[in-house]
Amino acid sequence: MNAVVAAARGCIGVRFRLHGRCRDHGFDCVGLVAHACHAAGCGAAVPSGYGLRSGDPARVAAAIAAAGLVPAPAPRRPGDVMLFASGPGQLHLAIASEAGIIHADAALRCVVERPGAPPWPLIAAWRLPEQE
Repeated sequence: MNAVVAAARGCIGVRFRLHGRCRDHGFDCVGLVAHACHAAGCGAAVPSGYGLRSGDPARVAAAIAAAGLVPAPAPRRPGDVMLFASGPGQLHLAIASEAGIIHADAALRCVVERPGAPPWPLIAAWRLPEQE
């Protein structure tokens, strides 16, 4: 199994918390992706100080590139980090899985694996270089 997916699946059920960065206190989408990528051997400084509706795709892309991920062409593979436009001015990160996506769901208040196609427009996707 892909190491990013395995780490993310290990967090299913962990509570949602804006700016959350650990299993004990909770994750937001950024924290979950950082945790899963770090567990797979990749990582860098994780952004903080953002609001739920402060979407800047260029800032997200720069942070992801700084973490060492590379652009992921379609088709999506398990472990790909996906950036979505989930609402007006709102961005959302998720991890592709065999079944759908794993993400920190603010509405459900926890990390979940959502089956099927994601409901939001995809902006960009990245993967660890060794998965290329």
